[in-house]
Amino acid sequence: MTKPRITKSRRLRKKLFLDEFAVQGFGFTCQINTDDQEKLDTFFDGLVDLIEQRNLCFGGGGSQDNFQGYIVADGRYDSATEDDRKAVEEWLNAQDVVGDCSIDGLTDAYYD
Repeated sequence: MTKPRITKSRRLRKKLFLDEFAVQGFGFTCQINTDDQEKLDTFFDGLVDLIEQRNLCFGGGGSQDNFQGYIVADGRYDSATEDDRKAVEEWLNAQDVVGDCSIDGLTDAYYD
């Protein structure tokens, strides 16, 4: 005997960020190759500017050996796009203080 498939209502899917309401984001990891506070300030100011210009949100942190973060769209049910991911990847790779940068693909921000 097979289990009956339980479908969730639209309201519940929205509340749980499922199916058409799923939110996509991406993570990254990189190494910071400087101890110069001025260069670090410039790097983080530039990262914040990029995130804000693209209407994204960033969470993360770490140390110089392993700086990592996760990026999602700023809107409640908005998702980061492949263009956002590529823009962040290109920007990080263009920074002279960043080494060994790895950008993940888009994933479900709530369930992956």
